[in-house]
Amino acid sequence: MLEEKQKVVIIGGGITGLTAAYYLQKEAREKGLPLDVKIVEATHRLGGKIQTVVRDGFVIERGPDSFLERKQSASRLANEVGMGEKLVNNKAGKSYVLVHDRLHPMPGGSIMGIPTQITPFVTTGLFSATGKIRAAADFLLPKSNPAQDQSLGEFFRRRLGDEVVENLIEPLLSGIYAGDIDQMSLMSTFPQFYQVEQKYRSLILGMKKATPAPKNKDNKAEKKGIFLTPTTGLESLVEAVEKKLEPHSVIKGYRIEKVRKTLKGYDLELNSGEVLEANCIVSTVPHHILPNMFSNHFFDVFKDVPATSVATVAMAFPKEAIEKDIDGTGFVVSRNSDYTITACTWGHKKWPHSCPEGKVLLRCYVGRAGDEAVVDLSDDEIVKIVLEDLNKTMNITMDPDFSIVSRWKDSMPQYTVGHKERIAKVKQHVKEELPGVFLAGSSFEGLGLPDCIDQGEAAVKYVLDYIK
Repeated sequence: MLEEKQKVVIIGGGITGLTAAYYLQKEAREKGLPLDVKIVEATHRLGGKIQTVVRDGFVIERGPDSFLERKQSASRLANEVGMGEKLVNNKAGKSYVLVHDRLHPMPGGSIMGIPTQITPFVTTGLFSATGKIRAAADFLLPKSNPAQDQSLGEFFRRRLGDEVVENLIEPLLSGIYAGDIDQMSLMSTFPQFYQVEQKYRSLILGMKKATPAPKNKDNKAEKKGIFLTPTTGLESLVEAVEKKLEPHSVIKGYRIEKVRKTLKGYDLELNSGEVLEANCIVSTVPHHILPNMFSNHFFDVFKDVPATSVATVAMAFPKEAIEKDIDGTGFVVSRNSDYTITACTWGHKKWPHSCPEGKVLLRCYVGRAGDEAVVDLSDDEIVKIVLEDLNKTMNITMDPDFSIVSRWKDSMPQYTVGHKERIAKVKQHVKEELPGVFLAGSSFEGLGLPDCIDQGEAAVKYVLDYIK
């Protein structure tokens, strides 16, 4: 049992910091640990990029709209704070890829763009005959030489050729990270593809063998989607976690300017001039903030790590405004196409709870690595560009009832080649020179909500091991 109360300060009130605060306080209560846990957030709200607008019967997400069900940490957190019963799956429907002004159905059996069924791949109009023949070379090519890291583009172009990469894999993968797949790290984003190739030689055959056969093949019942979200919006999950935190343990509207090492631990200087003392620190802020917050030189590596700016555009319409409706839940856009939008979700079909009867909710995405200027335009200009893009395939006859533009400046950290090694090296320096400081959050080991929650849970274990 610890004799002296240990002070833990969590910097950043996004989902990673919230998770760490919640589980640390829970451990302290249940095990009688003398912990004083505080969370410091520079803005006046918690949740980071998780923001929900509830308006006129619509539930509209400004940032992420859901999380993968198979990554169980997010569902576990929801259950912990009494939100489990509000979680619903998305409605599964057709997804498309927009290439040269035409929507092509996603080939059946493709996993992140990698074909596991031959017939849908052969018959799709996404690729030319030459492109399909080149992709078939994957059956004959030897596995690559073992590599520490490489770009996603290099890996997939070698296996499947440029056309499959440009028209299918790139729109899917870069959509997740808003990045350039020819710069993105394979080992920090999708190492499983490399492992499959090394084990089975052929990526296509390997993915087919590694993927479980679909259940209830003949069941024509509506398929359940693989994503979950609360019917009341993701921000309601943030609010539920916040309500479970100890009174007076959240400090909002104050920024940590400097962290200084002391004999007993650390002093954290706020922009108000106040100084907080800590035995332990969990930093969940973006990587580019660390060099100024800490004086240690090894954080300077983060000055060269890029982050992409993106925006989401949600638009509400009467149902009759969409003359040319599409049987599906959304599409991604090939980089080769002359479009500003990178993807569009038909929210009224994917998430029926998010839209009143007789209405339509379209949510589009703009901005990606190397093409971010659109994010800085006015709301009206962005909406106009998005509508022009949508009308190339949909024929929308009315202006939206309302639209919500959400900008996320430098919000998508880019896991470029060598990312894993860089992070490991920095964390080793932190362990040696800043004992009791732990790094977590979207800049390090995963961007998705469950990935961030996982990192928050891991930080709890690191803190408890350290103070013991």
